[in-house]
Amino acid sequence: MTISTSTISEPSPRSVSVISEYGKQNMFAIETEIQMETNYTNYQEEAEKANGRWAMIGFIALLGAYFSTGQIIPGIF
Repeated sequence: MTISTSTISEPSPRSVSVISEYGKQNMFAIETEIQMETNYTNYQEEAEKANGRWAMIGFIALLGAYFSTGQIIPGIF
């Protein structure tokens, strides 16, 4: 009779499952590290550019809807 010993390795943090208070398995229980941005020197300028770009996209979508359907907001006006 041969007795073999095996080394049981610790499970990796990704494979650990957590059971919630309702008895269900929570496979998304491992949280990522928080990433903080400390340099806010151009935040306002970048926000203005992003808002302007989204406004331009919305205006182009409005024109596309008007030209294709003849209504300002299709289904309403």
